[in-house]
Order: sequence, then C-alpha cells, then structure tokens
Amino acid sequence: MLTKERQDAVIELCRKLVRQKSYSGEESGVAAELKSFFEGHGFDDVFVDDYGNTIGHIKGSRPGKKLLFDGHMDTVPVTDPAVWEHDPFAADIADGKICGRGTSDMKGALSAMASAAANFAADNGKNFAGDIYVAGVVHEECFEGVAARRISGRVKPDYVVIGEASNLNIKIGQRGRAEIVVETFGKAAHSANPEKGINAVYKMCKVVEAIRTLTPTHHPVLGNGIMELTDVKSSPYPGASVVPEYCRATYDRRLLVGETKESVLKPIQDLLQKLMAEDSELKAKASYAVGTETCYTSNKITGERFFPGWLYDKEEPFVQDVLKEMQTAGFEPQITQYNFCTNGSHYAGEAGIKTLGIGPSQENLAHTLNEYIEIEQLTKVTEAYYAVMKALLK
Repeated sequence: MLTKERQDAVIELCRKLVRQKSYSGEESGVAAELKSFFEGHGFDDVFVDDYGNTIGHIKGSRPGKKLLFDGHMDTVPVTDPAVWEHDPFAADIADGKICGRGTSDMKGALSAMASAAANFAADNGKNFAGDIYVAGVVHEECFEGVAARRISGRVKPDYVVIGEASNLNIKIGQRGRAEIVVETFGKAAHSANPEKGINAVYKMCKVVEAIRTLTPTHHPVLGNGIMELTDVKSSPYPGASVVPEYCRATYDRRLLVGETKESVLKPIQDLLQKLMAEDSELKAKASYAVGTETCYTSNKITGERFFPGWLYDKEEPFVQDVLKEMQTAGFEPQITQYNFCTNGSHYAGEAGIKTLGIGPSQENLAHTLNEYIEIEQLTKVTEAYYAVMKALLK
C-alpha cells in the first residue's frame, strides 16, 4: 500500500500533467514536466527523440529483461470549455476525483507509471534484474503505434505495459484499426447537361451498396472485422452546376489477429474489379489512408493508417506471472481485451513484443465531456504497476 506521501506525489504529478494542455502535436509541456520528474526521482537517464517521445530509464544492478511502460501524452481536443463542470485544464479535485482532459486518457496512468518506477527503484536500491523504461508518447490519438516504433527501436523491450484505461483489469489483446479509402473517378460536365459527364457520386453509391454485401471476417474472441462507412466527399466542392468528377469514401475497418494489409484490401479490390467489368464507365480503387502531422519538435510524423490487432493467450507465462503478483498485492483483475485501438498495435501486432494493458479508470471515460479519474484508481494502479515490476524483473 502506498504511503500518504507517495499517494500525494502521484496525485500532484497527475495534476501537473493535466494542467499542461497537450493536444496531438502540442505535448511539449507534458514532456517537460515528465522529464523534470524523471531527473528528480532517481532515473538514470532521460532521452527525448526526434518526435518528442520522452523516455525515462532506470537500470537495475543485475542483468535481466527490459520492461517498458507506455503512456501517451497527447489528448483529444476540448471543443467548448464553457460546458465543462470544471475547467478542463485546472485539474480540480472534487468528490474524490481529479477532473480534466486527459485524466483517464491517459495522464493518470502515465503519472502512476513514473511514480511506481521511482518507488520500486528506491525501495530496492536499484537491486533488481533488468531495466525499467517509462515512455511518454506523442501523437497516439492520431497514429496508434507509429511514434511507438521509435521507442521500441531504441529500447528493444522484452515486455510492454500499455496504460490505457482498464479499470485495473489485465488486457491481453485488441482489434486493430485501418482507415480505407475508396475512390471513384468520373467526368466533369455542366449539370444542365449531365449526360455529357460521368457522375462520380452515383458511381460511389453503387460501390458503397456493393461493399455492404461483403461478409465481415470473424474471430472467436475479438468478434467481427467491422467495416463502417465514416465519410464521403465529392469534388469539385462546392459543386454548384457541376457534375462531380471525383468521390472519396472513407471506411473504418476493425482488424483481427493475423489480418494483413493485403488480406484486408483483397475482397474490396476483387469487388471493385467485378463492378468495373460490369460497368465500363466505373473507375474505382481502394487504398489505405496516409496521414502526416507535425510534432512539437517541428519534425513530421507520417503513417499509413493500418494498425494491427493482437491477442495473447491468458495462460501465457508472463500474463500469469503478472496476474499472480497482482493477486498477491490484493487485486482481483479479470483478463479481457480492449475494445479500442492502442499503441499495442505496434508493440504486439507489428513487433511481436509481449504486451499487456493495465490502466486506471473506466474505458468509456476517454474523450468524454467532464472527463475525470478517481483518486483511488490512480493510487491503486500505482501499486499495480509496482506489482508488474516485481513479477517481470526477476
């Protein structure tokens, strides 16, 4: 159990991080607070990479495994602060909760990771086997797993703990996510003479209806590989008196274990080939969206929007080791899966690194109005991360 002093310390760190507004690409304030904490609490070194990921490292006195704790520093925006019950960046405490943007997603977890690592090192005099890394990660809300590639490339961890909200349960997997772009190409004409053109939107309507007939893939644990239409745009826009020559539809595709870029696109591409064979005026293609954002370091981060799913067996030794140590510490975690995408898409899905998720708070509080974290959850997850270190750094 945390001492009162250690409880106060993790609460104060969380509040400091929440007070730093850190939309994606604006994480510098949180990075500075995190770096200051690392430097003042026994971390052996701190590294900030070209994206702005901020990594604190504690080296044990004996050789062993590398354990990485991953917590993203960025948050989704606040659209209207005036409708919040508390200032979203004041980190007010009310009714046993810290209130504000990013408290649950996920500055609470990041504060607990840093605090637990400092506590563990201090209690053991760094006499443990292995290395502890705590990473404050940028741009997760835009690109799950893309900035994390820089971190795993430098650290080369044996284990990763994702701090996304789990209500103190152990998460051993998730569906991934892909953003698929379907495009149709027509021929512009004056809308008074539409027969002289080819309306790309009409062609897209045909494609959209055909895509709805595709049978989704299925996994017995993760469920369906859902593909949902999320956006349609035509060009030129605005298009008064013009037959649109181009149309773009965006789909959110939830990815299952083992699905690849090729296997996910193939049924769509096959369908488009069939439709184009039936309609000589239809020209269409499918691809993955590519995004580019600017980091607070002024460097660009670019990623194709394909973030794989992953899943471990609950009987995996590292999962069971963490479960038993958490039970010894007084927790009763369930072993389940995340319902959303995380940086685990890279660590587990791409790199094959043993990964699990443990976080404070409820999953449905992320991105919400009046976001908060219960102080009890914050202090308890600090104890849970301490237990993870005991379990994996032997």
